Amino acid sequence: MFDLFFIVWYTVCIMSNKITYKTPIVEMQGDEMTRILWDDIKDILIKPYVELNTAFFDLGLEEREKTKDQVTLDSAEAIKKYGVGVKCATITPNVQRVEEYKLSHMWLSPNGTIRAALDGTVFRTPIIVEGIQPFVSGWKKPITIARHAYGDMYKNKEFLVESGATAELVVTGADGKVQKQTIAEFKNGGGVVQGIHNTDQSIKSFARSCFYYGLSVGQDVWFAAKDTISKTYDHRFKDLFLEVFETEFKDKYKEAGILYDYTLIDDAVARIMRSEGGMIWACKNYDGDVMSDMVASSFGSLAMMTSVLVSPDGKFEYEAAHGTVTRHYYKHLKGEQTSTNSVATIFAWTGALRKRGELEDNKKLMDFADKLEKATLKTIESGFMTGDLVGMFKKEGVTAVKLNSKAFLEKIATFI
Repeated sequence: MFDLFFIVWYTVCIMSNKITYKTPIVEMQGDEMTRILWDDIKDILIKPYVELNTAFFDLGLEEREKTKDQVTLDSAEAIKKYGVGVKCATITPNVQRVEEYKLSHMWLSPNGTIRAALDGTVFRTPIIVEGIQPFVSGWKKPITIARHAYGDMYKNKEFLVESGATAELVVTGADGKVQKQTIAEFKNGGGVVQGIHNTDQSIKSFARSCFYYGLSVGQDVWFAAKDTISKTYDHRFKDLFLEVFETEFKDKYKEAGILYDYTLIDDAVARIMRSEGGMIWACKNYDGDVMSDMVASSFGSLAMMTSVLVSPDGKFEYEAAHGTVTRHYYKHLKGEQTSTNSVATIFAWTGALRKRGELEDNKKLMDFADKLEKATLKTIESGFMTGDLVGMFKKEGVTAVKLNSKAFLEKIATFI
């Protein structure tokens, strides 16, 4: 009887001491293994301490099919309204997924749709933890990848082309004037053709977001493209970045003692590999997609990388940099144990909670976010981690112990 009384009393005390906040955080549920981890993270690491107030959207592929992807657009509008969102990893369907999920349409990437709606830029930064050294030995500081969030091949139009066809690029002006260039003549067999675009407005927003972010963290900004080959498309990026910097940020950067530098993308790769890190590397959409994975893997794991989408008017969406961990999900469905790294998803939640705390001047919420991040890193540094990190972990006097997905979260809870 006493034990029951104590449990009830303790639960009431914990509930009454939960941290609260006013404005909802937009919560976007996702797919597969990350969907499983999403609920576990909330139940084990957040709900015991925070009274979650969220505007919930299910971005699982089944719900996107059911709503004809309207749920994705609605979630983006909610972020515009409430200012802060946190997103679970989602499936971007290919032909295989269309068949697997019996989809009526090959729905676009939710990330791409939300980025376009917010006109935002994605900043991805590795999570540094003692005991896991970067594969590039010279890297001592995190390298932040700023990925342009609009256009290029992510908004492309493409065709399979039959032999004998001619592909042309045609632009019709507002006055009806037609400009036309031949792309290729497919005389000796078929092929493929692709059309991409970007806008001055989006490129300028990208530049502003990068320069503002550089000021906020006190780091140099590098932008890299291939204007020597793409003398119009990529050169436009180069020119607009320079225009925004010269007219809006040059004096501020001089005062802050930081730099902006443009370089060719291949030269940037070489320089990054020889550097010690500590800069923001601004990349076009595809380059940022690829380089963020390279940087994440080199620092340890894609599951050890923060990802923040920032709009030009100051809206924030936090998510994990990795995908839905399909292979682990299939094991989970068979009832097998998985050891799935949830660190990036935990940091998505802490980022959103901290930002909400900043916007509401809620120190308790910000302190909790810091505390949960420190507990997560402390767990790994103490030798308890998921399988992907075991082979990388080297710390004198500490032996790496592999935990299953849920046990890892439960271990983190002991350090909070």
